[in-house]
Amino acid sequence: MDFNFAVHTYDALIATLNAESATMQTKITEAERAIHTLEQQWQELQLEHERSQLLLEKANEEMASTGNAGRVSLKETLSHQILEQETTMKRLAEEKTKLLGSKNDRAQQLAMWSDLKKLFEVKIRCLHESKQRGPGGTLSSKIPVPPISKSLWTCAVEASVEYCRIAYDLFPVGKLIRFVVSDTAAHIVNTWNTNTQSLTHIMNAMSMVGVPPRQTQASDYSVIHGLRAAIEALAEPTELQKEQLVAHTGKSDSFKLVNRGRVICITSARDDASMKSLEDIFRTVLVQQNSISAGHKEYINIDQCHLVIINLYPANMESMVSNRALIDISPILMSEIHSNKANKISNKLTHLILPHFDLASTTVTGIPMKEEQNASSSANYDVEIFHGRTAHSVFLGTELVLPHSLKEGSDYETVTLKWCTPRSCGSSEMQPCLAQCRVTPVDVTSRPSSCLINFLLSGRSVLLEMPKKSGGKITSHLLSAHGGEIFIHSLNTARSCLEDPPSISEGGGGRVTDYRIKDFGLLMQQHRLLPLKPLPERQADENLQKMRSKLARNSRYWPLTLGRTVLYNVRQFVEPVLVLTQKPELTEDEKMLCLKSIYNLSQLEERQETLALPNMGHRLKGNKKEEQYRLLWSELETIVNCNGSSPGHKAIVSCIRECRRMYPNADGSDPYDKSHGTEGNVSDAHRASVIRATTDSPMSPPHSMAGSSSSSSAANASGGTDAASTSVTLGSGSTALQLGARAAMGGSKKNYGAGGRSLLDMLATTERTISQKRIDFSGRLCTPQGQIAKLYTHIGSKDSENSQGRAADVK
Repeated sequence: MDFNFAVHTYDALIATLNAESATMQTKITEAERAIHTLEQQWQELQLEHERSQLLLEKANEEMASTGNAGRVSLKETLSHQILEQETTMKRLAEEKTKLLGSKNDRAQQLAMWSDLKKLFEVKIRCLHESKQRGPGGTLSSKIPVPPISKSLWTCAVEASVEYCRIAYDLFPVGKLIRFVVSDTAAHIVNTWNTNTQSLTHIMNAMSMVGVPPRQTQASDYSVIHGLRAAIEALAEPTELQKEQLVAHTGKSDSFKLVNRGRVICITSARDDASMKSLEDIFRTVLVQQNSISAGHKEYINIDQCHLVIINLYPANMESMVSNRALIDISPILMSEIHSNKANKISNKLTHLILPHFDLASTTVTGIPMKEEQNASSSANYDVEIFHGRTAHSVFLGTELVLPHSLKEGSDYETVTLKWCTPRSCGSSEMQPCLAQCRVTPVDVTSRPSSCLINFLLSGRSVLLEMPKKSGGKITSHLLSAHGGEIFIHSLNTARSCLEDPPSISEGGGGRVTDYRIKDFGLLMQQHRLLPLKPLPERQADENLQKMRSKLARNSRYWPLTLGRTVLYNVRQFVEPVLVLTQKPELTEDEKMLCLKSIYNLSQLEERQETLALPNMGHRLKGNKKEEQYRLLWSELETIVNCNGSSPGHKAIVSCIRECRRMYPNADGSDPYDKSHGTEGNVSDAHRASVIRATTDSPMSPPHSMAGSSSSSSAANASGGTDAASTSVTLGSGSTALQLGARAAMGGSKKNYGAGGRSLLDMLATTERTISQKRIDFSGRLCTPQGQIAKLYTHIGSKDSENSQGRAADVK
């Protein structure tokens, strides 16, 4: 292991020396070129200086001898020279015009001679091949057409340039990318300077590097030179980092400049062992560079590095390199490996750029465009664009559903939005947005993308729509151009802050007009905080915690508007319950006052008096008395449950439940009893569960309907078992009786374990029902069973008195 490490260290050192020597030789060549250019400029300046001196001397002589009229002056000489130069320029311009006029003719003639030359070459080649293949002549010879394909170098360069195009389009400033080409040495294509961060500079530099030769020795070319140069480039501070270092120099010792970077290495390897060796060398060089940066002010430490290795191989071959997900090589190095065919490298880099720059994909579908062949007809096209992920993530948690789908032929997802009717981008049609991001088309050379870009740059804006959870569609995004750049705007789908807000002083404004303003003011008064003098025996924030718990308890269920509540519209009937149940504990008098209010409300329901309620929207269907009182009892029970759990609160809840059982239905049946099995009861139970789901909080106690339903189902089960046990006595009676006992026992456990009606409640309800019945006929009560009761028995006695002993003739 020590020997291998020494070998790797030696190789790394040799590579470092070679890279440094190559860099030094490049700097020397550039310096020699600069010196040569300066020498040429100096010579030109020297000649111009001498000419100026001669002209100055001649001018002085003329000024000294002003009386010599026969001599030609310097002014006349210079004017004559200028006139000659202008004549020459006119003649050259005329010749240039003539040449440009005959350029097309000469170009056509040259093209004809070139085609003729190619034709002769093909005929000569066919003639030679026909002679070699035997008889048959020139027409019988078949010339094989060589396949047209791109090299690995061309595929890598095109995909890398497209990667940079997307990054530069979406981030004009702030995102820097450097190119390094590695063969026998590292060739630096650009620097961190913003002047070199452009596609034009990169393409020109890549053309100067040139295509690698086809026949080379494998030992001469290595990717290690490029990786070393890439690490050195990451250690070099950018202009912004230099400004930050200068700004914090000598001010704060705690300031630490975090330097992170990513290295994308596109190469061609043999197997996984080669990739492992490449990662080890990269890690070693990274550690060495950090140790060098610690002692040099020109470099900064690399805190985090992300290595992405892409292995390229021809499309007609199989690769021995396997893909590997992102792993941590060291605390400062992460690495991942991708093995792709050369024709798929563009899709891979397009996929990788999304997480690298936190981007998202959107496909605009249904774009109407006219056909090139037939301008009268149009077809719908799709255009995919990239932009910041914020344009989609801003909708998380709302009712909108992002229609994600996997892009065909790729590994990433795209969001499909439908094209709407375009509009002009006027101030009257501007909409509030949540986020805006620059966009760039994925396929910039396609005709649909070009048409969409030109359409938006002309000053038009396009609305995009997406589906909702509740059904239908909603306009969610807007494409528009600003200052020659195209942006996607995430529109505000909820209520806009630019609309008229409700005015507390002047009444409700905007769309909502029934806020509970007075109740909210009362809530603030009840939870007002006052400063207290700190005492040693009092814990810090003790009262604050108590107030928080009280506010959380009293606001667990608090409707914002009167249209969303029934109880607070008729609070005059249950005012003591709403006020007193907010206390954590209730006295006996307070409990009795609350029970009295509940019984009064029960009497209103018994008399079937209609409650004066506002429009309840979707919570109250119609103005049925049963629906009103059902919501009223449910809301009242919810509020008392949320306010406290003391014995007084429990007694009030029990009273509310008993009153709900008294007069809920026309036949006087229990609203919690599901044994009737009618559709009306089922629908009422469903609506009650819906109301509870929309009004209760997760901390609310379990609803009473759960216990009642379990008790009724247990009763039905036990009753059914008894009937079965008696009906199959002749068959297997013992078995039937055993099953019936199990069912009855199970039903009783479910009844008393679900928090429903106890045996005492059932007996009290029965006695109350019997006591509320009408008193039976007294004659029937006095007459023995089996005999006919006499009606108006006193009439017979009166007649007997009047008739002096006549027998009564009444049966």
